[in-house]
Amino acid sequence: MRAGTSALIATGLATAFVGGPGAANAQTATHISAASVPAETKWVVDMVHSQVDFRVRHLVGRVRGTFSKWYAVLVTKGADWKDGTVNVSIQTSSLTTGNSYRDADLRSDRFFAVKRFPKMTFQGTGFAVNDSTVKLHGILTIRNHSEPIVLSGVYRGVAQDLEGHERIAFEAGTVVDRRDFGITYNQSVGGTDLIGNDVEITVAIEAVRVD
Repeated sequence: MRAGTSALIATGLATAFVGGPGAANAQTATHISAASVPAETKWVVDMVHSQVDFRVRHLVGRVRGTFSKWYAVLVTKGADWKDGTVNVSIQTSSLTTGNSYRDADLRSDRFFAVKRFPKMTFQGTGFAVNDSTVKLHGILTIRNHSEPIVLSGVYRGVAQDLEGHERIAFEAGTVVDRRDFGITYNQSVGGTDLIGNDVEITVAIEAVRVD
Protein backbone atom coordinates (compact mmCIF):
# COMPACT_ATOMS: atom_id res chain seq x y z
CA MET A 1 0.00 0.00 0.00
CA ARG A 2 1.36 3.42 -0.92
CA ALA A 3 2.30 5.82 1.89
CA GLY A 4 -0.05 8.50 0.57
CA THR A 5 -2.95 6.07 0.53
CA SER A 6 -2.20 4.96 4.10
CA ALA A 7 -2.35 8.60 5.22
CA LEU A 8 -5.71 9.02 3.48
CA ILE A 9 -7.18 6.08 5.38
CA ALA A 10 -5.96 7.36 8.75
CA THR A 11 -7.36 10.84 8.03
CA GLY A 12 -10.72 9.42 6.95
CA LEU A 13 -11.06 7.32 10.10
CA ALA A 14 -10.19 10.29 12.32
CA THR A 15 -12.82 12.42 10.60
CA ALA A 16 -15.52 9.77 10.88
CA PHE A 17 -15.16 9.20 14.62
CA VAL A 18 -13.59 12.40 15.95
CA GLY A 19 -14.35 15.16 13.45
CA GLY A 20 -12.10 17.59 11.66
CA PRO A 21 -10.63 17.73 8.16
CA GLY A 22 -11.44 14.87 5.81
CA ALA A 23 -9.44 13.10 3.14
CA ALA A 24 -7.15 14.91 0.75
CA ASN A 25 -8.74 17.50 -1.51
CA ALA A 26 -9.81 16.24 -4.92
CA GLN A 27 -7.96 17.53 -7.97
CA THR A 28 -9.11 17.80 -11.58
CA ALA A 29 -9.69 14.21 -12.64
CA THR A 30 -8.56 12.41 -15.77
CA HIS A 31 -10.16 9.20 -17.02
CA ILE A 32 -8.31 5.94 -16.33
CA SER A 33 -8.69 2.48 -17.73
CA ALA A 34 -10.66 0.06 -15.55
CA ALA A 35 -8.62 -2.78 -17.02
CA SER A 36 -5.63 -1.70 -14.88
CA VAL A 37 -7.52 -2.34 -11.62
CA PRO A 38 -7.47 -5.75 -9.86
CA ALA A 39 -10.54 -7.99 -9.72
CA GLU A 40 -11.46 -6.85 -6.19
CA THR A 41 -10.70 -3.33 -5.03
CA LYS A 42 -11.49 -1.50 -1.77
CA TRP A 43 -12.31 2.20 -1.53
CA VAL A 44 -12.72 4.49 1.52
CA VAL A 45 -15.10 7.44 1.40
CA ASP A 46 -13.65 10.96 1.07
CA MET A 47 -15.95 12.76 3.50
CA VAL A 48 -14.95 16.21 2.27
CA HIS A 49 -16.62 15.39 -1.04
CA SER A 50 -19.42 13.10 0.14
CA GLN A 51 -22.77 13.55 1.90
CA VAL A 52 -25.59 11.64 3.56
CA ASP A 53 -28.75 13.77 3.54
CA PHE A 54 -32.42 13.36 4.46
CA ARG A 55 -35.60 15.32 3.83
CA VAL A 56 -39.03 15.02 5.48
CA ARG A 57 -42.30 16.91 5.32
CA HIS A 58 -43.19 19.41 8.05
CA LEU A 59 -46.87 20.42 7.67
CA VAL A 60 -46.81 21.69 4.05
CA GLY A 61 -43.08 22.42 3.90
CA ARG A 62 -39.89 20.36 3.90
CA VAL A 63 -37.04 20.05 6.40
CA ARG A 64 -33.60 19.01 5.19
CA GLY A 65 -30.82 17.54 7.28
CA THR A 66 -27.45 15.85 7.01
CA PHE A 67 -25.02 13.74 9.04
CA SER A 68 -21.48 15.03 9.58
CA LYS A 69 -19.80 11.93 11.07
CA TRP A 70 -19.95 8.72 9.11
CA TYR A 71 -17.78 6.20 7.35
CA ALA A 72 -18.16 4.03 4.27
CA VAL A 73 -16.20 1.29 2.54
CA LEU A 74 -16.80 0.11 -1.02
CA VAL A 75 -15.61 -3.13 -2.57
CA THR A 76 -15.82 -3.39 -6.34
CA LYS A 77 -15.52 -6.67 -8.18
CA GLY A 78 -14.35 -7.05 -11.73
CA ALA A 79 -12.54 -4.63 -14.00
CA ASP A 80 -15.77 -3.31 -15.55
CA TRP A 81 -17.06 -1.87 -12.21
CA LYS A 82 -20.47 -3.41 -12.77
CA ASP A 83 -20.96 -4.82 -9.27
CA GLY A 84 -19.75 -4.60 -5.70
CA THR A 85 -20.88 -3.73 -2.17
CA VAL A 86 -21.17 -0.57 -0.08
CA ASN A 87 -21.22 -0.53 3.74
CA VAL A 88 -21.98 2.68 5.65
CA SER A 89 -21.87 3.47 9.38
CA ILE A 90 -23.31 6.79 10.63
CA GLN A 91 -23.13 8.45 14.06
CA THR A 92 -26.73 9.47 14.71
CA SER A 93 -25.71 12.26 17.11
CA SER A 94 -23.99 14.03 14.20
CA LEU A 95 -27.29 14.95 12.52
CA THR A 96 -27.90 18.62 11.82
CA THR A 97 -30.79 20.53 10.26
CA GLY A 98 -29.49 24.03 10.87
CA ASN A 99 -31.61 24.55 14.00
CA SER A 100 -30.20 23.55 17.40
CA TYR A 101 -33.62 23.16 19.08
CA ARG A 102 -34.91 20.88 16.32
CA ASP A 103 -31.63 18.92 16.27
CA ALA A 104 -31.89 18.27 20.02
CA ASP A 105 -35.47 17.03 19.53
CA LEU A 106 -34.41 14.71 16.69
CA ARG A 107 -31.66 13.26 18.90
CA SER A 108 -34.16 12.58 21.70
CA ASP A 109 -36.08 9.37 22.37
CA ARG A 110 -38.97 10.70 20.29
CA PHE A 111 -36.90 10.20 17.16
CA PHE A 112 -33.35 8.81 16.78
CA ALA A 113 -32.72 8.16 20.51
CA VAL A 114 -29.01 8.67 19.94
CA LYS A 115 -27.89 7.69 23.45
CA ARG A 116 -29.46 4.25 23.09
CA PHE A 117 -28.78 3.88 19.38
CA PRO A 118 -25.57 5.76 18.57
CA LYS A 119 -25.22 4.29 15.08
CA MET A 120 -27.32 3.64 12.03
CA THR A 121 -25.96 1.40 9.28
CA PHE A 122 -26.43 0.41 5.68
CA GLN A 123 -25.13 -3.10 5.12
CA GLY A 124 -24.77 -3.45 1.39
CA THR A 125 -25.74 -6.68 -0.33
CA GLY A 126 -24.59 -5.41 -3.72
CA PHE A 127 -24.68 -2.62 -6.23
CA ALA A 128 -25.12 -2.85 -9.97
CA VAL A 129 -24.09 -0.35 -12.65
CA ASN A 130 -25.87 -0.03 -15.99
CA ASP A 131 -24.20 2.62 -18.15
CA SER A 132 -24.52 5.81 -16.04
CA THR A 133 -27.10 4.49 -13.55
CA VAL A 134 -26.53 2.63 -10.30
CA LYS A 135 -28.66 0.64 -7.85
CA LEU A 136 -27.51 -0.08 -4.29
CA HIS A 137 -29.17 -2.98 -2.49
CA GLY A 138 -28.76 -3.43 1.26
CA ILE A 139 -30.17 -3.53 4.77
CA LEU A 140 -30.81 -0.22 6.54
CA THR A 141 -30.77 -0.42 10.35
CA ILE A 142 -32.06 2.41 12.57
CA ARG A 143 -32.91 1.99 16.27
CA ASN A 144 -32.25 -1.77 15.89
CA HIS A 145 -34.96 -2.02 13.21
CA SER A 146 -33.67 -3.43 9.93
CA GLU A 147 -35.33 -3.20 6.52
CA PRO A 148 -34.14 -4.02 2.99
CA ILE A 149 -33.94 -0.97 0.74
CA VAL A 150 -32.77 -0.08 -2.76
CA LEU A 151 -31.15 3.25 -3.60
CA SER A 152 -31.16 4.31 -7.26
CA GLY A 153 -29.21 7.07 -8.93
CA VAL A 154 -26.31 8.19 -11.11
CA TYR A 155 -22.97 6.45 -11.47
CA ARG A 156 -20.19 9.01 -12.00
CA GLY A 157 -17.46 6.56 -12.96
CA VAL A 158 -13.81 6.06 -12.05
CA ALA A 159 -11.05 8.66 -12.45
CA GLN A 160 -7.57 9.58 -11.23
CA ASP A 161 -6.83 12.88 -9.51
CA LEU A 162 -3.64 14.91 -9.92
CA GLU A 163 -2.16 13.36 -6.76
CA GLY A 164 -2.36 9.93 -8.37
CA HIS A 165 -5.25 8.61 -6.25
CA GLU A 166 -7.97 6.68 -8.05
CA ARG A 167 -11.53 7.69 -7.19
CA ILE A 168 -15.01 6.30 -7.74
CA ALA A 169 -18.25 8.27 -7.34
CA PHE A 170 -22.03 7.93 -7.44
CA GLU A 171 -25.23 9.55 -6.14
CA ALA A 172 -28.30 7.55 -5.15
CA GLY A 173 -31.48 7.92 -3.15
CA THR A 174 -34.65 6.27 -1.90
CA VAL A 175 -37.73 6.91 0.24
CA VAL A 176 -38.38 5.00 3.49
CA ASP A 177 -41.24 5.00 5.97
CA ARG A 178 -39.76 6.13 9.29
CA ARG A 179 -42.35 4.05 11.19
CA ASP A 180 -40.66 0.89 9.87
CA PHE A 181 -37.67 1.88 12.02
CA GLY A 182 -39.54 2.58 15.25
CA ILE A 183 -39.73 6.37 14.72
CA THR A 184 -43.46 6.87 15.17
CA TYR A 185 -43.88 10.15 17.08
CA ASN A 186 -46.34 12.60 15.51
CA GLN A 187 -49.12 15.00 16.36
CA SER A 188 -52.08 16.43 14.49
CA VAL A 189 -52.42 20.13 13.67
CA GLY A 190 -55.80 21.09 12.24
CA GLY A 191 -56.34 17.55 11.05
CA THR A 192 -52.92 17.31 9.36
CA ASP A 193 -50.01 15.28 10.68
CA LEU A 194 -47.23 17.61 11.75
CA ILE A 195 -44.49 15.34 10.36
CA GLY A 196 -44.54 13.21 7.23
CA ASN A 197 -43.85 9.50 7.47
CA ASP A 198 -41.94 9.27 4.21
CA VAL A 199 -38.29 10.25 4.51
CA GLU A 200 -36.14 10.89 1.45
CA ILE A 201 -32.56 9.64 1.82
CA THR A 202 -29.78 10.70 -0.54
CA VAL A 203 -26.14 9.63 -0.55
CA ALA A 204 -23.41 11.23 -2.65
CA ILE A 205 -20.18 9.28 -2.37
CA GLU A 206 -16.70 9.93 -3.71
CA ALA A 207 -14.28 7.28 -2.50
CA VAL A 208 -10.52 6.73 -2.76
CA ARG A 209 -8.91 3.44 -3.71
CA VAL A 210 -6.91 1.91 -0.84
CA ASP A 211 -5.69 -1.35 -2.40
